[in-house]
Amino acid sequence: MRRARRIVRLSQQQMARFAKVAPSTIGRVEAGNLVPSLAVLERLLGAAGLFLVVVDQEGRVVLPMADRDDVQDGASRRYPSHLDTILDPELGEWWGDIYGLARPPETYHRSSADREARRRRSQWEVRVAQHRSAPPPPPVHDYY
Repeated sequence: MRRARRIVRLSQQQMARFAKVAPSTIGRVEAGNLVPSLAVLERLLGAAGLFLVVVDQEGRVVLPMADRDDVQDGASRRYPSHLDTILDPELGEWWGDIYGLARPPETYHRSSADREARRRRSQWEVRVAQHRSAPPPPPVHDYY
């Protein structure tokens, strides 16, 4: 917090006024006596013109997922965010194909083993130089 205040050359009282918090909050955070909530931390850093970002292990910024209002299941719910959504699935990409069900406009792979096999196969095909000495992973089997 002290570093953020120094960047914009604000006193604790000035920063508190810009962040709409009590001046004692700034002092307690700087002294280590208060761990601010995420909302308060964002306001404090925002008063200094700084922002929080999420980065991966290599330091690359992780952007939030873009939500599409037109991609929802039959009950108007979003698909699970941890699964890859398949837009306009082709024959064999949907679990209901083996039952002859009408194919939905979008779906996802429910099987984590299937998703992982597809991911390994894709990485092996795309990153040829990196996987040159590795044998190819087994082909991904369709659902039918």
